[in-house]
Amino acid sequence: MSDVQSDTLREWRESARYWQQHAATIRRMFAPVTDALVQDAGIVEGYSVLDVAGGPGEPSLTIAATVGPTGSVTYTDAVAEMVTAAESEAQRRGLTNVTFRQCAADALPLENNSFDAVVCRLGIMFFPDPLAGLREMLRVTKREGMLSLAVWGKSDLNPFSYLITDVVARHFEPSEPADPNAPGAFRFAEPGSLARILADAGAVDVREQELKFNIAAPISPEQFWELRAETSGTLREKLATLSSSQADLLKKEAQLAFREYFSNNQMSIPAQMIIVTGRKP
Repeated sequence: MSDVQSDTLREWRESARYWQQHAATIRRMFAPVTDALVQDAGIVEGYSVLDVAGGPGEPSLTIAATVGPTGSVTYTDAVAEMVTAAESEAQRRGLTNVTFRQCAADALPLENNSFDAVVCRLGIMFFPDPLAGLREMLRVTKREGMLSLAVWGKSDLNPFSYLITDVVARHFEPSEPADPNAPGAFRFAEPGSLARILADAGAVDVREQELKFNIAAPISPEQFWELRAETSGTLREKLATLSSSQADLLKKEAQLAFREYFSNNQMSIPAQMIIVTGRKP
């Protein structure tokens, strides 16, 4: 395992409890993305669906309701703490048509041609080897089955990210430019980049669409800051290096920066993602 992969998994392990704490809000925030994946992959009642890198349970648990008792969902994630969180939420909701596996995307312990559809929501950007992961996902997809992926669009189109990133940058020395091909949220933000890899993996009829929506939830600016400051490992680590007065100042500046997207404790932030879908021949 590379140092980058090890660091990424460590960060997600440490973040898992915060993602679990904020799971209900995050589910609501990204529900339009789940809906787009369901629609593009053609998921309907009775389908067998694989969700790769399912985090604290979404979109697996929403899809479980879509496919109903005659369908099934297999959830996977590389991080044990995320799997535990997802299982706990499934039990809380009384869902019985979901199974859970801890595994990496490029080594799925699943049979060939097992699933009517495979989805990955905001996960593939963090894979150590996206091509290998996509080949595995296609391997377990049934012939003519669909594989649908959601990734962030460009950072400057997503105030959800850049508003806080810009404020944080004012408080820290500039860091080295990140390798655009390294695991990261905006790794596939360039239109066509992920579609090319999916085609290289063997998918056909690959298509790409922009998904414009609003990240919405009934939360205050203060609650949004708490969510972002806790669920982002990078931000948590930076905040830990500041004095309490410096951290308070950064928090106030951040809340001022995104306050325009809140009204009466209702958040609505414009967002743009990319949905890439292909078919297994």
